[in-house]
Amino acid sequence: MRSTRTRSLRTGLSLAALVSGLALLFTAPAAHAADTPLRDLGAAKGKVVGTAVTGSKLTGTYGDIAGAQFGSLTPGNAMKWGSVEPTQGGFNWTEADQIVAFAQAHGQQVRGHTLVWHSQNPSWLTNGSWTSAQLTTLLQNHITTEVGRYQGKIAAWDVVNEPFNEDGTYRSTLWYNGLGADYIANALTWARAADPAARLYINDYNVEGVNAKSTALYNLVRSLKERGVPIDGVGLQAHLVLGQVPSTLQQNIQRFADLGVDVAITELDIRMALPADSAELAQQKADYKAVTAACVAVARCVNLTVWGFTDSDSWVDSTFPGYGAATPYDANYAPKPAYYGIAEALGGTTTPPPAGACTAAYSVGSQWNTGFTGNVTISCSGAALSSWRATWTFGAGQQITQAWNAGCTQSGAVVSCVNATYNGSVPDGGSVSFGFNASWSGSNPVPTVTVS
Repeated sequence: MRSTRTRSLRTGLSLAALVSGLALLFTAPAAHAADTPLRDLGAAKGKVVGTAVTGSKLTGTYGDIAGAQFGSLTPGNAMKWGSVEPTQGGFNWTEADQIVAFAQAHGQQVRGHTLVWHSQNPSWLTNGSWTSAQLTTLLQNHITTEVGRYQGKIAAWDVVNEPFNEDGTYRSTLWYNGLGADYIANALTWARAADPAARLYINDYNVEGVNAKSTALYNLVRSLKERGVPIDGVGLQAHLVLGQVPSTLQQNIQRFADLGVDVAITELDIRMALPADSAELAQQKADYKAVTAACVAVARCVNLTVWGFTDSDSWVDSTFPGYGAATPYDANYAPKPAYYGIAEALGGTTTPPPAGACTAAYSVGSQWNTGFTGNVTISCSGAALSSWRATWTFGAGQQITQAWNAGCTQSGAVVSCVNATYNGSVPDGGSVSFGFNASWSGSNPVPTVTVS
């Protein structure tokens, strides 16, 4: 929680919605209940649009959006080895079962994630001293147990996750070091035996464009196919940075498809430097649209999954300090421009918010001989905002001296204010408030407030 009174004024910064004309600029329409859900737009294009989820959150608004908007769910952590078998022989399937049950109740697929990885393994496994034979038995038993438990309930498994270094060499892991490169082929074979109907994937990051790492993955998949090892698809994680969608993304998807395997965008998010501003959000929309369009363009790109649909459930902020706002929805569940980028690439249209749906109310909280404190409340009914900008013109030479809960610049009499990183969302039926101190001399007329 940030103090509402300790934010410093940045070059004339302030916040307010005093106005000779206060204009709230809609970055993204958010009264989107009437818009076609992403899952239906995707289905019309032959694509499954999914999201990673946290099982404990699948209630209320989070659950409503997860169920309505997406055609597949990926457990963010619930099916990783460290989650399901924290002690050797001691299993915890609670959250994984919860996600599978939710998906079944909402007519959704489940993408299992992940069976073999170098990370998030239980300490008893990583700290053990195992022979190759013991490791083989442990890995086979793990795959057989987990895949077998959900046989017929999982559409696709990320069987092997992140096997490569950036230069295309094999990553040094418990599995590679103990079993050699064939741990991958064996894992796929065991997964097929445990559930013959599930689609089996190898999943990695920084393999979205054509580069050394993606070429290593390409050569592995080609080799596995030639050897008759069961491999049905490749997952391109797509944890991207704003403005850095690889120019060879579609070409790369196509070359994997040409090997005779499916392709999935498995963990899409696009992070930006904070605080997010309207230009960054517009670029993010373009980036999400470009990634989705690349998938739409290739018939065998079958799934597009975002790694958490709301910024409040994203891993990015804690992993990349100073970066965030990476998902299609803000922390208050209002769709950002990125949501509409996905929708538009899938052939959807957006519904503009009703005129006058969001308004601003201005009041003077206190006033003294040289200054005053102003307050502004922005309220929405019938629409929502994922970010906002307020502009106004002072009528009697007032000057902003301090503001909280927004950032503003003043040029002459004209003030322009944008939301802070934490209060850009104004949900339908909700409101946000901000305040400021300003100087005045002689008179302090109340401005006319308008919202557009």
